[in-house]
Amino acid sequence: MPKKKVGILGGTFNPPHIGHLIMANEVYHAMSLDEVRFMPSQIPPHKKIAGGTTSEQRIRMIELSIADVSYFSLEQIEFERSGPSYTFDTMMLLKQREPDVDFYFIIGGDMIDYLPKWYRIEELIREIKFIGIPRSGAMGESHYSIHMVKSPMVDVSSTLLRERLKQGKNVSFLLPDAVSDFISKEGLYESL
Repeated sequence: MPKKKVGILGGTFNPPHIGHLIMANEVYHAMSLDEVRFMPSQIPPHKKIAGGTTSEQRIRMIELSIADVSYFSLEQIEFERSGPSYTFDTMMLLKQREPDVDFYFIIGGDMIDYLPKWYRIEELIREIKFIGIPRSGAMGESHYSIHMVKSPMVDVSSTLLRERLKQGKNVSFLLPDAVSDFISKEGLYESL
């Protein structure tokens, strides 16, 4: 029986935006995955995350972003552990829990450039498949084995969105409506 194919898209998702959704959707279809999981990174309690959002708020925004897509889900494994959230440790734990799954770790071009600095990257690259998405301003080249997937390039970042929200500017079309409504209701990013 063939193994289940699961994509993992990690990040702070602060806030999650259409760029995340497009990346996940493009990889899902290009790689014929069974599902894509959005995996928010754990932020240590002593470190303030940009915008002052809580883990619970970030998780809720992901839930709202993916609610209408049957092949998207939330992966909260990083919140089960304490200490630094190294991708190597997280993925080894996932592989141990789900030996019947092939994992595909989705990264943008900016992260591809940074791969040589990743914790235990030489081992990680042998354990999981990396899927890269080109990103504006990033070389996106590596000597590591990365399968590149073409995707519409949407030059949007969570940093840009937080700045716009702080300034009271419009972010229409860059965030799912449910996330915009949640941000407004919670008063997020207003006083950065």
